[in-house]
Amino acid sequence: MSLFATSITRQKPRLTIGAATTAVARHAILLLTSAVLLLPFVWMTSLSLKPPGEIFQASFSFLPRHWYAVENYTTALTAAPLPRYMMNGLIVCAAILILQILVCAPCAYALAKLEFRGRNALFGLVLIGLLIPHQVLALPLFILGYQTGILNTYAALIFPFIVSPFGIFLFRQFFKSIPDDVVHAARLDGLSEFAIVWKIMVPMALPAVIAFSIFSVVGHWNDLFWPLIAVRDENLMPPALGIIAFRNEEAGSDYGPLMAASTIVVAPLIVAFLAAQRWFLEGLAKGAVK
Repeated sequence: MSLFATSITRQKPRLTIGAATTAVARHAILLLTSAVLLLPFVWMTSLSLKPPGEIFQASFSFLPRHWYAVENYTTALTAAPLPRYMMNGLIVCAAILILQILVCAPCAYALAKLEFRGRNALFGLVLIGLLIPHQVLALPLFILGYQTGILNTYAALIFPFIVSPFGIFLFRQFFKSIPDDVVHAARLDGLSEFAIVWKIMVPMALPAVIAFSIFSVVGHWNDLFWPLIAVRDENLMPPALGIIAFRNEEAGSDYGPLMAASTIVVAPLIVAFLAAQRWFLEGLAKGAVK
């Protein structure tokens, strides 16, 4: 018995050392990956603080020797209508998100909780929609927008994105995790199917709604491809397209104000993600269970 206890005692340090080594390696990989992902953003912020003479200098440094932040950020806000671009992005992203939730939530509820012929086939089409890049549909959407006369308007930036296969998929996965007894009890209380969606299912799926909102807002806030095709009026340009106009027409080779404008555009997304991080992870985790 003593020999057995001695052998167990000797084995414990080995297990502890192995677990510690694994944890150190895991954290090292995570830190390295995070550094690679954050490096462009850190470098962008660093350039936004430097004067023109230090941006292309041979020596490497993150912090400027002469701080030029006030000049760069003032130029970014005044040399081009950057606040207007950000307001356009807010209008477009908010409209797209609201319409997407209005469309995707009932569709996801039907695929998750209602029994009807062809339900699996429709869900298969949703999965196929996830595999089709939006760029493939650019030409048909452009022709449709030209024929309907909505090009160079807010409608051209909003309506192509109302139906989101990813939103339907995410909500459907989350709705399936909600017990059917909840739906049956709501029906016994006399609620209609639409009332069940908006009064019961969507409030219970709030983490999924927040997770989808972050994906939607980030994707359309940073979208350059479709706005470059759909609008020409500077007063309608969203942030990504507005920065290009700022770079070509105002900033020239002065990358300090350009990087300052990029930092201003990216900052709201970082703040929003950090504020909703807990619900974002919860929404993705619960949606992935099914």
